[in-house]
Amino acid sequence: MSPPHQPYVAAEKSLTEITVGAVVLGCILGLVFAASSVYLALKVGLTVSASIPIAVLSITIFRAITRAMGNTEPQILRNNIVQTTGSAGESVAAGVVFTLPALLLLGYALPWSKVAAISIVGGLLGVLLMIPLRRSLIVKEHDTLKYPEGTACAEVLIVGEERGVQARTVFLGFGLGALYKFLNGGMHLWAEVPAKIFQRMLPAGKTELIGEFRAEVSPELTGVGYIIGPRVGGYLFAGGVLSFFVLIPAIKLFGAGLTAPIFPATVLINTMSPMQVRANYVFYIGAGAVTAAGLISLARAMPMIWQAMIAGFGDIRGAKGAASVKRTEREIPMIYVVGGIVALMIAMVTLPQIGINLPGAILAVIFAFLFVSVSSRICGQIGASSNPISGMTVAAVLMTSLIFLAVGWTGIEHRVLALSIGGVVCIAAAVGAATSQDLKTGYLVGATPMRQQVALLFGVTTSAIMIGGMIAFLNNAKTTIVVRDYPGVQVANFESEPMTIAGTSYKVGHLFERTGDAPAGRYLVSDAGRIAYFVDPGIGGREETDYSGRHVQKLDSPKAQIMALVVDGILTQKLPWGLILIGAFIAVVMEILGLPSLAVAVGTYLPISTSATIFMGGIVRWLVERRSAASSQKADTGDSGPGVLFSSGLIAGGAILGVGIAALQALRKDDFISITHWMGDGVTSVTENAIVAIAMYVLLLAVPLYRVARRPSSTNL
Repeated sequence: MSPPHQPYVAAEKSLTEITVGAVVLGCILGLVFAASSVYLALKVGLTVSASIPIAVLSITIFRAITRAMGNTEPQILRNNIVQTTGSAGESVAAGVVFTLPALLLLGYALPWSKVAAISIVGGLLGVLLMIPLRRSLIVKEHDTLKYPEGTACAEVLIVGEERGVQARTVFLGFGLGALYKFLNGGMHLWAEVPAKIFQRMLPAGKTELIGEFRAEVSPELTGVGYIIGPRVGGYLFAGGVLSFFVLIPAIKLFGAGLTAPIFPATVLINTMSPMQVRANYVFYIGAGAVTAAGLISLARAMPMIWQAMIAGFGDIRGAKGAASVKRTEREIPMIYVVGGIVALMIAMVTLPQIGINLPGAILAVIFAFLFVSVSSRICGQIGASSNPISGMTVAAVLMTSLIFLAVGWTGIEHRVLALSIGGVVCIAAAVGAATSQDLKTGYLVGATPMRQQVALLFGVTTSAIMIGGMIAFLNNAKTTIVVRDYPGVQVANFESEPMTIAGTSYKVGHLFERTGDAPAGRYLVSDAGRIAYFVDPGIGGREETDYSGRHVQKLDSPKAQIMALVVDGILTQKLPWGLILIGAFIAVVMEILGLPSLAVAVGTYLPISTSATIFMGGIVRWLVERRSAASSQKADTGDSGPGVLFSSGLIAGGAILGVGIAALQALRKDDFISITHWMGDGVTSVTENAIVAIAMYVLLLAVPLYRVARRPSSTNL
């Protein structure tokens, strides 16, 4: 039997822990990293842990304050509160972005108040449901559930308390990421997405597509690639190669001679560009692959799910008689936990912004408890980066939709209900996993669990409010209005406010399912009832150029697209199931070959421009590790090493500037900082040159990241 656990700060010792300053600083840092997480999750469907960067920043800030005030009291518990509060933002962002934008794709509105309300309810539910599980998962299974991110964060806090940790590496990454994003995405000094189409000439002047390579050379994707490493990044890129060099050329080859469009497209295949083939066909193949891979990963985790359920129910029974007085064992009393869960159920039923009925609220709480237990245990075993939260959410949405189908709930309002339930469950599962990591950190350093839990409630609430507004803002900023004409299609469900385009006023209406050739979505309709424009959302939309020639890069939101397909496919049964099944069996083949099907499937679903840059970041880490292995001077490539901290800064800096550029796009002022606005189109031969873009990327991003990551950890302490 192992000796009893001794935390860094003994239970008998009382230090300053939760203060107004610590909670406020945690909320502020949480908002910054939540904003970057929202932007990143909307682009690639991935998030990275913000706990360690927040801990490093907190250590630096409080160390400077205490030195200025002459205070010598240890600050480790206060830094832990800052990290705990701030980490809530990233987990809420993941849960929200993976589900709720699906409403936009099905033609519904997504007001910020709905996002904020569901986020608060789901986030608070995740924290409360984790409280009765803490004793089982964190305390009793301390030796078996390691919680890698939580343990790494505890090491950072302890090292920072003893020797101090400088946040210069994070700030350097943030500054470089922001500068690069401004020069590239704002001023357009070089191409944002350099591309090369590979094709060969055929007789009679015809061409045959071989494939297309694209890379969105951005700091945030590079940072993600470095953090997740070359193996996972390589699987993502392999999926992109499968899409752009196998599936798209095959569809172009076999569809070249067709004289009629194939559903769901409305134009001939031989007239499509590679990206149009992806949007009309490969999109659904990738969706089927991701859905199947998510369900496979969930099925593989079933033994852990069963263990978590047994342990969770057993711990609730045992918690009733727990009456420990140790500071390190104090938690929010169970009576408040149960009362809070009941209050959240009432909020789901009564708040019009949420709109979940009583059966749906009960279903949401049951699924939330199940998946909070599951995600927390899986995080303890394999870490948050491998936690299949999206697979759990697909399962929850799938089961909810099947229940609705069985009872005849197939109306347009029931799709909103199913996705709202899925949103609550996904957010609760994501927050529950992050909470378990934070509680593990606190258990190692000697924090008071109750104070951590209170801090999490503050962090969840503030982040949820901001995330709701940010999603609405990004969607509006990147929305394009495209000329469309669908004769005979009737649009219903008009909004109260009209929209004026080019001096003409139009009614704004919604189609909640495909009608004729018109897909679900928002439309501008003339007084005579004829469709004039399609309002393509900024999140999950596909038309990057609007009627006026304005061009923006859409936010793909891949996980939300999967949720939309699952709900719409079950309740309307109008999806191209042949394409989806092709993708599902691609995932099955990957599993048979022993490959991680989820990573490859996500790469198949994402544009290759995204996975290619992530892979480049992974290659930089591979070079660092290879050089370190061959050198006597070892670089620290762990979770708290300079490379990971610098990459976290790149992600935050690039994402925050991306949000700023989106603000200029919303105001139609983004051309003001573009070089072509001041120097004319004559510079496009340089600014759109792919070789120039790749050279600038290597010089300004890849090389600095490599050099910083090669530093030994001692230079960062």
